[in-house]
Amino acid sequence: MRFGVLLQKRQAVVKERELPLLGPHQVLVRQRACNICTTDYGQWQGLREHQGYPMAGGHESAGIIEAVGAAVKDFAVGDHVGLAYDGCGECLACRSGDFNFCTGIKERRTKDGYLGTFGFADYCVRNTRAIVKMNPDLDFSEAAFVEPLATVVKGMEKIRLQPLETVLVIGGGTMGLLNALAAKAMGARVIIAEIMENKLETAKEAGIEVIDAGNTDTVQKVKEFTDGMGADVVIVAVGSSKANEQALQAVKQLDGRILYFAAGYPVPEIKIDSNVIHYRRLELIGTYLAEARHFQFAAKLLNMGAVDVSCLIEERKFQLDDIQNAFAYASIPGKYRVSVLL
Repeated sequence: MRFGVLLQKRQAVVKERELPLLGPHQVLVRQRACNICTTDYGQWQGLREHQGYPMAGGHESAGIIEAVGAAVKDFAVGDHVGLAYDGCGECLACRSGDFNFCTGIKERRTKDGYLGTFGFADYCVRNTRAIVKMNPDLDFSEAAFVEPLATVVKGMEKIRLQPLETVLVIGGGTMGLLNALAAKAMGARVIIAEIMENKLETAKEAGIEVIDAGNTDTVQKVKEFTDGMGADVVIVAVGSSKANEQALQAVKQLDGRILYFAAGYPVPEIKIDSNVIHYRRLELIGTYLAEARHFQFAAKLLNMGAVDVSCLIEERKFQLDDIQNAFAYASIPGKYRVSVLL
């Protein structure tokens, strides 16, 4: 198998290794596309050194099954699949479907020393619990969105989103717009606040109401849009202290919910006293990653066309051998997802 790997800050290369033997509950996937996530290019930039090296990363990938293990029943050669999370399959977290918090795997490195899930690879052996079926009519770069959409679905579950509620999304980047598209698919009225003109235009083209946060007062505009009430839900999709402050001001006075979707480096602050939370019956909700059921629901949204992510793919011109330039391009501020074709 040929795969992309980060050796250190700003150094992505392609290496080769032997494919693992195919186990009874595993499949061989010919991977066709892997999108560069914020965490991927953030490490390339040197902002996430804690993730470790050498990092054979990439977790937004999709491909076709080319071989199946002897005990595989629910997948077949030719199935199109997207990558989900994996774990030992036996610990308490895995049994609840929360594979990313697996406690059964003590060593995260492969025997040849690599970290990561080998998303930027032409071939990979996967456990069947770590893949989901995708519509064969779906473009591979779009099918690869099943992982980020699963994290959005988890957030929607946590805020208990109801049809016709008003949702303000602060930040119109890839994950902000993906949150907006999912909330819209679930029947909510959605508003995006963003400062970059190209992202405002993309959001408008996707049928989302927008606030030009660079030229208007976001909180005041939200109040205007909601007859002075404020948003039922605010999703903070950019990691910044200013966004956190705006969320507290833009959410409705009573029983509002704020979802903190994005991490931030340097670490953002939230300034609020507990009496405000108490008297306003305010919910401050964190979300991170996804569980098995969220992947299944995300796959359904993509496979049915309920969420169209085509507007979120910035570029598909990069091949695996050009992964260094792909990371550099993905790191340019204002870009959506860059898809590496495998």
